[in-house]
Amino acid sequence: MENSYIAIDIETTGLDPKQDKIIEIGAIKVIDGKETASFETFVNPRRDLPERITELTGIRGEMLEGAPDIEEVIPKVIEFVEALPLLGHRVIFDYSFLKRAAINWGKAASWEKQGVDTLTLCRYFMPAEEKKNLSAACGYFNISLENAHRAVADARAAHLLFQHLAAAYKGRRPEIFREKPLIYQIKKEQPATKRQKERLHDLIKYHRIDISVQIDHLTRNEASRLTDQILSRYGKV
Repeated sequence: MENSYIAIDIETTGLDPKQDKIIEIGAIKVIDGKETASFETFVNPRRDLPERITELTGIRGEMLEGAPDIEEVIPKVIEFVEALPLLGHRVIFDYSFLKRAAINWGKAASWEKQGVDTLTLCRYFMPAEEKKNLSAACGYFNISLENAHRAVADARAAHLLFQHLAAAYKGRRPEIFREKPLIYQIKKEQPATKRQKERLHDLIKYHRIDISVQIDHLTRNEASRLTDQILSRYGKV
């Protein structure tokens, strides 16, 4: 890595990129080791926000109601990232959500990136008994981290952590600091069909149930999973 990269972090409704949604994206553009620009936005997930996510991040559902949808946001993210590699703490997590959005909504046939994971670096250079999540790593190396679990703050902390580790250890182990391909396979998903939406509406009305997602924003796979869950729990119409 030539000391130029995009430090990136996202907050989500959960841990599974196939089922959960992005709620916040934060990115820091670093050129020759210096922060030159930042990107930060909420994203409307079109579903209820789990209480545990609000407790973790401080983000509340009403904060997302007027936020843009992912299809509006992801082209701006792609433009901001340009051809630079990505950097993050467990960066494959962030990349998996972003690549899924880029292919599904960003009009990109593919979005192949390289990156460096600061979590991997911490596993090399921190004692085995020390916790290595971002907050713990920053505490161990005396790096300031305010507003933990908010996207741009965590992205900036990952950048500062990388710079600290590079200054201390890159001369000793330069190969560990080189970017590597980020591997996450995904095929473009299609929006739910009219028939799928109608069936879901019929099931919800018949069984008089509330759901936490907005049907018009589901993919075909998501609509199919939700239908199966309702049928399994409540039965047919």
